Amino acid sequence: MKVDFSKNNGLIPVIIQNNETQQVLMLGYMNEEAFQKTQKENIVTFFSRSKNRLWTKGETSRNFLKVVSIKEDCDQDALLIQVIPNGPTCHNGTTSCFATEPQIPFLNELENVIENRISNPSSESYVASLFQKGINKMAQKVGEEAVELVIEAKDDNQDLFIGEAADLLFHYLILLQAKNLKLNDIEQELMRRMKK
Repeated sequence: MKVDFSKNNGLIPVIIQNNETQQVLMLGYMNEEAFQKTQKENIVTFFSRSKNRLWTKGETSRNFLKVVSIKEDCDQDALLIQVIPNGPTCHNGTTSCFATEPQIPFLNELENVIENRISNPSSESYVASLFQKGINKMAQKVGEEAVELVIEAKDDNQDLFIGEAADLLFHYLILLQAKNLKLNDIEQELMRRMKK
């Protein structure tokens, strides 16, 4: 890939896009050194014009942007980088710097959080600890939550019912991850059945 850094004092604009949702997350600038560091580490690094130094997105917040692909435009003086974000991209805590509300459905976002907790386990993470106990324990937990939901369904306390429904759905998402499946896989099956 040949990128032209000869314009704009050696800086090129870089559009960051979520690889899964295609949502534009932010715009930054790179000099040649930031571009090379990004290619080498597969984590987006910009040149901060305000700090006048290289700046790896997430160096403070830990919300890194993992590179999936890098494409140059037709003039080779701008980049589109598709990423997997590790949390909100904007410093305001939103998914994108261009919208205050996330454009990815919440359950998909939760699915991504669960996947991240499994891939990057910590001792404080309930998800990681349950995942480490194995498939039998995860399946058992889904069964327990399903029974608790059925029990609450027979009563008239809607708040308790909602709480148990949330517990069941959360543990179901963990079990899907353990089986290397996504909600989209289940959605596709339901869509296939609806056509019959």
